Amino acid sequence: MIMRQLLEVTNLSKNYGRGNYQAPVLRNINMTVCEGDFLAIMGPSGAGKTTLLNLLSTLDAPTHGSILLDGADITHMKNHELSILRRDKIGFIFQEYNLLDSMTLQDNIALPLSLNGVKSSEVIQRVAEQAKIFRLSAHLDKYPYQLSGGQKQRAASARALITKPRILFADEPTGALDSRSSRDLLTCLKTVNDAGQATILMVTHDAYSASYAKQVYLLKDGQIQCRLNRGQDRKEFYEEILSMLATLGGEQE
Repeated sequence: MIMRQLLEVTNLSKNYGRGNYQAPVLRNINMTVCEGDFLAIMGPSGAGKTTLLNLLSTLDAPTHGSILLDGADITHMKNHELSILRRDKIGFIFQEYNLLDSMTLQDNIALPLSLNGVKSSEVIQRVAEQAKIFRLSAHLDKYPYQLSGGQKQRAASARALITKPRILFADEPTGALDSRSSRDLLTCLKTVNDAGQATILMVTHDAYSASYAKQVYLLKDGQIQCRLNRGQDRKEFYEEILSMLATLGGEQE
């Protein structure tokens, strides 16, 4: 089965600084993300993981190279065009939950649809669907301060996916969670990915989290060193990731 290319990155480079005082952070990155992929990006501290995520998700601009998202070159878009693209095609999950304490969980999840003027009946239906997927149906009337960290992050994920984005970017989504909450979140994300409801690109320092992905890209010194593909056994994939990280060396952050 041929999968449609969703994100195509060609000779992507990013330098910081000016003139003769530029420091390269990313060097000639080439990669492709297809519909239905669940891809994790890992590497030692300073490898350029977050920089790459910021470039791919339109939060930063490259020094050189091109990024095609759903066929459009985002490196040449104007700010208002990028704003529309983020609204319509991109979902974000960050380490911080970014929920509004003054709103119930249901209203937090529904917020992107409410801002876009979606009919209330459809909003209610889609919130219920997301709440079921992320195991939050019994908590919709609660406020964020009444929830655990894991429940808050699952709510943030439900909010990110409620607009049915073309791609979901996750920046260290389990970084503030304990092991059980991390497993719960990753299981939910894998479920929506396996069901064909989300294409996911995740940056993580954690090999356990990365083992839920279908592919893992390993960065070092701003370049892709290798790509690992998961087989049927996630535990074996976890061990493979650990082995490769040990080979790369450097502190994982």
